[in-house]
Amino acid sequence: MMNTDTSAHGVPVMRDRPAGTARRLVARVALLLLALAGLYQGIWAQVAPRSFFDDFPGGMSWVADDGPYNQHLVRDIGGLVNGLSVVAIVAACSLSTTLLVANALGWWVYGVPHLVYHLAHTLDDSGMQALNVVVLGAEIVLPLLGLLAVSWGRDPGPRPSTQRARPTTADMH
Repeated sequence: MMNTDTSAHGVPVMRDRPAGTARRLVARVALLLLALAGLYQGIWAQVAPRSFFDDFPGGMSWVADDGPYNQHLVRDIGGLVNGLSVVAIVAACSLSTTLLVANALGWWVYGVPHLVYHLAHTLDDSGMQALNVVVLGAEIVLPLLGLLAVSWGRDPGPRPSTQRARPTTADMH
Protein backbone atom coordinates (compact mmCIF):
# COMPACT_ATOMS: atom_id res chain seq x y z
CA MET A 1 0.00 0.00 0.00
CA MET A 2 1.32 3.46 -0.90
CA ASN A 3 0.59 6.74 0.82
CA THR A 4 1.41 10.24 -0.26
CA ASP A 5 2.26 12.51 2.62
CA THR A 6 3.09 16.16 2.45
CA SER A 7 6.21 17.56 4.10
CA ALA A 8 6.14 20.68 6.23
CA HIS A 9 6.93 22.64 3.06
CA GLY A 10 4.03 21.20 1.07
CA VAL A 11 6.26 18.89 -1.04
CA PRO A 12 4.71 15.48 -1.80
CA VAL A 13 6.70 12.68 -0.14
CA MET A 14 5.83 9.10 -1.11
CA ARG A 15 5.96 6.43 1.56
CA ASP A 16 5.17 2.75 1.10
CA ARG A 17 5.29 -0.20 3.47
CA PRO A 18 7.03 -2.74 4.08
CA ALA A 19 8.71 -3.56 0.73
CA GLY A 20 9.56 0.11 0.31
CA THR A 21 11.48 0.20 3.59
CA ALA A 22 14.45 -1.63 2.06
CA ARG A 23 14.37 0.58 -1.05
CA ARG A 24 14.34 3.71 1.10
CA LEU A 25 17.28 2.41 3.16
CA VAL A 26 19.31 1.62 0.01
CA ALA A 27 18.43 5.04 -1.39
CA ARG A 28 19.51 6.83 1.79
CA VAL A 29 22.77 4.90 2.11
CA ALA A 30 23.61 5.51 -1.58
CA LEU A 31 22.92 9.23 -1.27
CA LEU A 32 24.91 9.58 1.93
CA LEU A 33 27.89 7.72 0.40
CA LEU A 34 27.66 10.04 -2.58
CA ALA A 35 27.60 13.06 -0.29
CA LEU A 36 30.57 11.83 1.77
CA ALA A 37 32.67 11.28 -1.37
CA GLY A 38 31.69 14.70 -2.66
CA LEU A 39 32.45 16.42 0.63
CA TYR A 40 35.86 14.71 0.77
CA GLN A 41 36.75 16.38 -2.53
CA GLY A 42 34.83 19.60 -2.07
CA ILE A 43 35.98 20.54 1.42
CA TRP A 44 39.59 19.73 0.57
CA ALA A 45 39.41 21.85 -2.62
CA GLN A 46 37.84 24.81 -0.82
CA VAL A 47 39.92 24.75 2.36
CA ALA A 48 43.32 23.83 0.86
CA PRO A 49 43.12 24.41 -2.90
CA ARG A 50 46.87 24.18 -3.52
CA SER A 51 47.11 20.91 -1.62
CA PHE A 52 44.12 19.56 -3.53
CA PHE A 53 45.70 20.58 -6.84
CA ASP A 54 49.10 19.10 -5.96
CA ASP A 55 48.02 15.95 -4.13
CA PHE A 56 44.52 14.80 -5.14
CA PRO A 57 43.70 11.99 -4.62
CA GLY A 58 45.82 11.16 -1.63
CA GLY A 59 49.22 12.26 -2.97
CA MET A 60 48.82 11.07 -6.57
CA SER A 61 48.76 14.48 -8.32
CA TRP A 62 46.03 13.67 -10.85
CA VAL A 63 44.86 17.30 -11.04
CA ALA A 64 48.37 18.81 -11.23
CA ASP A 65 49.16 16.63 -14.25
CA ASP A 66 46.41 18.39 -16.22
CA GLY A 67 47.59 21.98 -16.35
CA PRO A 68 48.64 25.04 -14.37
CA TYR A 69 47.31 25.78 -10.89
CA ASN A 70 44.29 28.07 -10.67
CA GLN A 71 43.14 28.70 -7.09
CA HIS A 72 39.86 30.27 -8.21
CA LEU A 73 38.93 27.29 -10.37
CA VAL A 74 39.88 24.73 -7.71
CA ARG A 75 37.86 26.53 -5.01
CA ASP A 76 34.85 26.93 -7.33
CA ILE A 77 34.85 23.24 -8.24
CA GLY A 78 35.08 22.40 -4.54
CA GLY A 79 32.08 24.62 -3.85
CA LEU A 80 30.06 23.06 -6.65
CA VAL A 81 30.76 19.53 -5.41
CA ASN A 82 29.93 20.61 -1.85
CA GLY A 83 26.64 22.03 -3.15
CA LEU A 84 25.76 18.78 -4.90
CA SER A 85 26.64 16.91 -1.71
CA VAL A 86 24.32 19.08 0.39
CA VAL A 87 21.46 18.40 -2.05
CA ALA A 88 22.20 14.66 -1.75
CA ILE A 89 22.05 14.88 2.06
CA VAL A 90 18.75 16.79 2.01
CA ALA A 91 17.32 14.32 -0.53
CA ALA A 92 18.42 11.39 1.67
CA CYS A 93 16.75 12.91 4.70
CA SER A 94 13.49 13.94 3.04
CA LEU A 95 13.13 11.34 0.27
CA SER A 96 11.10 13.97 -1.53
CA THR A 97 10.48 12.85 -5.11
CA THR A 98 11.29 16.30 -6.42
CA LEU A 99 14.60 16.43 -4.52
CA LEU A 100 15.56 12.88 -5.49
CA VAL A 101 15.04 13.63 -9.16
CA ALA A 102 16.82 17.01 -8.94
CA ASN A 103 19.72 15.38 -7.09
CA ALA A 104 20.09 12.65 -9.71
CA LEU A 105 19.94 15.14 -12.58
CA GLY A 106 22.47 17.44 -10.92
CA TRP A 107 24.97 14.66 -10.31
CA TRP A 108 24.48 13.29 -13.84
CA VAL A 109 25.07 16.71 -15.40
CA TYR A 110 28.33 16.87 -13.44
CA GLY A 111 29.29 13.18 -13.45
CA VAL A 112 28.70 12.02 -17.02
CA PRO A 113 31.01 14.58 -18.70
CA HIS A 114 33.55 14.04 -15.89
CA LEU A 115 33.57 10.28 -16.53
CA VAL A 116 33.72 10.78 -20.32
CA TYR A 117 36.73 13.08 -19.89
CA HIS A 118 38.58 10.50 -17.80
CA LEU A 119 37.75 7.72 -20.25
CA ALA A 120 39.28 9.80 -23.05
CA HIS A 121 42.26 11.00 -20.96
CA THR A 122 43.45 7.87 -19.20
CA LEU A 123 45.93 7.63 -16.37
CA ASP A 124 49.29 5.94 -17.02
CA ASP A 125 48.69 3.37 -14.28
CA SER A 126 45.98 0.97 -15.50
CA GLY A 127 45.06 -0.04 -11.94
CA MET A 128 44.52 3.59 -10.97
CA GLN A 129 42.57 4.17 -14.19
CA ALA A 130 40.24 1.29 -13.33
CA LEU A 131 39.75 2.64 -9.82
CA ASN A 132 39.12 6.13 -11.21
CA VAL A 133 36.45 4.81 -13.59
CA VAL A 134 34.75 2.90 -10.74
CA VAL A 135 34.70 5.99 -8.49
CA LEU A 136 33.48 8.30 -11.27
CA GLY A 137 30.91 5.69 -12.32
CA ALA A 138 29.65 5.70 -8.74
CA GLU A 139 28.83 9.42 -9.15
CA ILE A 140 26.35 8.29 -11.80
CA VAL A 141 25.08 5.04 -10.21
CA LEU A 142 24.60 6.26 -6.62
CA PRO A 143 22.11 9.00 -7.58
CA LEU A 144 20.27 6.34 -9.61
CA LEU A 145 20.06 4.18 -6.48
CA GLY A 146 18.72 7.24 -4.68
CA LEU A 147 15.79 7.14 -7.08
CA LEU A 148 14.80 3.74 -5.61
CA ALA A 149 12.92 5.71 -2.99
CA VAL A 150 10.62 6.96 -5.76
CA SER A 151 7.84 4.54 -6.71
CA TRP A 152 7.69 4.94 -10.47
CA GLY A 153 4.57 3.57 -12.13
CA ARG A 154 2.63 3.03 -8.94
CA ASP A 155 -0.54 4.80 -8.04
CA PRO A 156 0.53 7.21 -5.32
CA GLY A 157 -3.00 7.47 -4.02
CA PRO A 158 -4.86 10.71 -3.58
CA ARG A 159 -2.82 13.82 -4.31
CA PRO A 160 -2.95 16.83 -2.03
CA SER A 161 -5.37 19.43 -3.25
CA THR A 162 -3.85 22.40 -5.05
CA GLN A 163 -6.94 24.51 -4.42
CA ARG A 164 -6.99 26.86 -1.47
CA ALA A 165 -9.66 26.40 1.11
CA ARG A 166 -12.28 29.11 0.99
CA PRO A 167 -12.62 31.13 4.17
CA THR A 168 -15.73 30.59 6.14
CA THR A 169 -17.57 33.14 8.21
CA ALA A 170 -15.96 31.60 11.28
CA ASP A 171 -12.52 32.51 9.87
CA MET A 172 -13.50 36.15 9.56
CA HIS A 173 -14.22 36.73 13.27
